[in-house]
Amino acid sequence: MYLAHTRPDLAYALSVVSQYMHNPGEQHMNAVMRILRYLKSAPGKGILFTKNVDHQSIEVYTDADWAGAVDDRRSTSGYFTFVGGNLVTWKRKKQNVVARSSAEAEFRGMSLGLCETLWLRLLLQDLGYISRQPIRLFCDNKAACDIVHNPV
Repeated sequence: MYLAHTRPDLAYALSVVSQYMHNPGEQHMNAVMRILRYLKSAPGKGILFTKNVDHQSIEVYTDADWAGAVDDRRSTSGYFTFVGGNLVTWKRKKQNVVARSSAEAEFRGMSLGLCETLWLRLLLQDLGYISRQPIRLFCDNKAACDIVHNPV
């Protein structure tokens, strides 16, 4: 699981493969071998942090699938958080309930990402990094964005 925390390009593949750790089959071992071949072919990939004084905002990009899990029809949501243009956190999580629409799945994903980002902003404030700009939240579902912007 170390790779999932240091290589965001592997996070999804590792999370899918890890669901079958207790009862792996041949196809799961083939998937693990494919991941290892990818690692061997891309040893220099990783995270590079740069100092960017012009870009001090906190941005979170969220996405979710709708009923993507074949066995229980639950959605998976995820987010990436950037501080000053640098990727600092990412997470993917299967939702606890079955969403009735893609907008609901995306809204739940936005909620997950924003809660974690608010926690991150408080942590950064404790460390002395104060961002005067509001958190920017990005989502690819218009209906979910409309729900978020509705003040009712």
